[in-house]
Amino acid sequence: MSETIEKRLSDLGVTLPVAAAPAANYVPYCRSGDLLFTAGQLPLKEGKLQASGLLGRDVDIASGKEAAKYCAINILAQAKAALGSLAKIRRLVKITVFVASAPDFVEQHLVANGASDFLVAVLGDRGKHARSAVGSASLPLNAAVEIEAVFEVE
Repeated sequence: MSETIEKRLSDLGVTLPVAAAPAANYVPYCRSGDLLFTAGQLPLKEGKLQASGLLGRDVDIASGKEAAKYCAINILAQAKAALGSLAKIRRLVKITVFVASAPDFVEQHLVANGASDFLVAVLGDRGKHARSAVGSASLPLNAAVEIEAVFEVE
């Protein structure tokens, strides 16, 4: 499975970054039995926020979807750091997508598709997951999107 995941990442032109260290008093992931929980991941690429502000005011849906994809890339980086290998992922159980939203923005689900589509492309059937897409008044560092995940793992 790892070779397949690594090949899919490569085919998509994606190299996983080094997993980000926590910015406060929390851990970046936590394992409980067969479940791996990631802390919320921001849309960082090479240490820089890729989208900031509110969807529907400062950020368009296409940029929001791309930000969600970067969050998903960082989720996989955390999973690899936690497990040593992405081959240990049995399935992605659920993601929760927080979208910094202008008061009248109601397309959070479209933004979340950026992460969902990417994760299914990389993980295949094991990437099909339950999901919540939630509007938020603001997010840390003025990020446009933040995503957390739950995996079933070996």
